[in-house]
Amino acid sequence: MVPTELHSHPHDHGRGHGHAHGLASPHPAQAAPWSILRMAVPARLGAALAVIAGLWTVIWLAMR
Repeated sequence: MVPTELHSHPHDHGRGHGHAHGLASPHPAQAAPWSILRMAVPARLGAALAVIAGLWTVIWLAMR
């Protein structure tokens, strides 16, 4: 049996909220409270170094 429509049931799925866009369109963009792309280059480098230091700490602790 082949369905005549690919998406024939309601899109809500019982979660209590409906969608304000069509079924074929993506979700609308939402404002990001924080973005690494908005940071200055020195702040990005500092954040990258902090992440690298944290990862090396995890590796160092795992090897102990």
